[in-house]
Amino acid sequence: MNLPRSSGVLMHVTSLPSPFGIGDFGPQAYRFADWLAAAGQRVWQVLPLVPVGYGDSPYSSPSTFAGNPLLISPEGLRDDGLLDDADLDARPDFPEAAVDFEAVRAFKYGLLTRAFERFEAQAPEDARRAFDAFRQEHAAWLGDYALFMALREHHGEAAWTDWPAPLVRRDPDALAAARREHAEAARRHAFWQYLFDHQWSALHAYCAERGLRILGDLPIYVAHDSADTWGNPELFFLDDHGRPSVVAGVPPDYFSETGQRWGNPIYRWSVMRERDFRWWTQRLRRALALFDVVRLDHFRGFAAYWEIPAEEETAVHGRWVEAPGEAFFEHLRQTLGGLPLLAEDLGTIDDAVRGLMRRFGLPGMAVLQFAFGGDVTSDYLPHNFRRRLVAYTGTHDNDTFAGWWARETGTQEAEAAARERAFARRYLALGDDDAVHWAAIRALAASVADVAIVPVQDVLGLGSEARMNTPGSDRENWAWRLRPGQLTDAHGERLRALTRLYGRAEDPEPPV
Repeated sequence: MNLPRSSGVLMHVTSLPSPFGIGDFGPQAYRFADWLAAAGQRVWQVLPLVPVGYGDSPYSSPSTFAGNPLLISPEGLRDDGLLDDADLDARPDFPEAAVDFEAVRAFKYGLLTRAFERFEAQAPEDARRAFDAFRQEHAAWLGDYALFMALREHHGEAAWTDWPAPLVRRDPDALAAARREHAEAARRHAFWQYLFDHQWSALHAYCAERGLRILGDLPIYVAHDSADTWGNPELFFLDDHGRPSVVAGVPPDYFSETGQRWGNPIYRWSVMRERDFRWWTQRLRRALALFDVVRLDHFRGFAAYWEIPAEEETAVHGRWVEAPGEAFFEHLRQTLGGLPLLAEDLGTIDDAVRGLMRRFGLPGMAVLQFAFGGDVTSDYLPHNFRRRLVAYTGTHDNDTFAGWWARETGTQEAEAAARERAFARRYLALGDDDAVHWAAIRALAASVADVAIVPVQDVLGLGSEARMNTPGSDRENWAWRLRPGQLTDAHGERLRALTRLYGRAEDPEPPV
């Protein structure tokens, strides 16, 4: 994939301002697109737009195909005649700076249910035909997802392995009975997906009109408690009760003596290959319909993955297992045509991973925060960047750049941290009065990397209180929000000046 020299901003939709407790596809999303365009940016990067799961994480979703209903704009539903002003005015007093997911779910699911009931009672025939066409177009995943969500509601949100045995093993008679019994609830969940697609498609088109491409995100694994696993158990290593026999993670490394045990079920790649990677092809086709470019999280797992016995509490006693990455991406190339994919190749990467990226022309990533712990040969230092690269000041899994700069360390870490910051100060030519986040943005913008991406928190120079996610922690993640008026035209003008100066805008700065 060839990437034009450009730059963009990482901000998840949930982080947008909104009077309804969570960012959505409403007016503020369009205003942010306008701000990006005015700032000379050409990429808006978002996190997965799927329904959130454990810990309110978009990386632990009940479906890799579905959209998050909480992102549906109530104003949009009102404009479509599915809600009234009184419905919107009845909202609670939500906090501005963070998402209270429990409160948001209680309010917005009520609105969405009301919208569904009004659609069923009042929708004109052309709207009903459009909904029926959507259900038919997405039948490969939507039927199982809608029934899964209806059954999960019916069983008090219990994991699918705790449902009655006939449903766990997907007995045809049990499924047929469930579809009859829960038809209305399943139709409601399907309708919410229709609303999601309608609103996102409109926003996506608006961005395209302003020269913005959407960079989306696709985790390599899916959650065990998901419609994906329940609907396709033969594609995963599961025991007779539907529970994983082996799980995903990464081995011990410099950052963790016990590695990371993620707990996701692992694919039966041999079965996937026998079926021409059909499920994965459908997954990528769906993602590429939603986004212009897709970041593949944990790309190294397509070359080889760390397999952990499910009974192990840590990732120590795992093993590397080869994955059919070459055959998989060749199939995708032949089936889908071009591969507008970005490989998340951070961490320990070997020659097999690099070879896979080279063969299929997939750009990788570099994170500036990782650059200063070594020496001048670090691949994350801008002078060592290459063209086929997307460079970041930080990602959703990092502290903000200002937070990283100011963080306190323990006694054992203090000397190393001091050396790291001293190196960064010299490298970024940072004066005593300079803002470190703008020095970092300038370093990225000036580099040879094709694309430079800056989290919106780094544009604002926010500290650790604005961090989006801390890996390994399940508290206070994914909730950060932009306050109304916090992102100003002045921020955009400064970003635009750097973007034009270093040739990343459509109208680069002319010579004097």
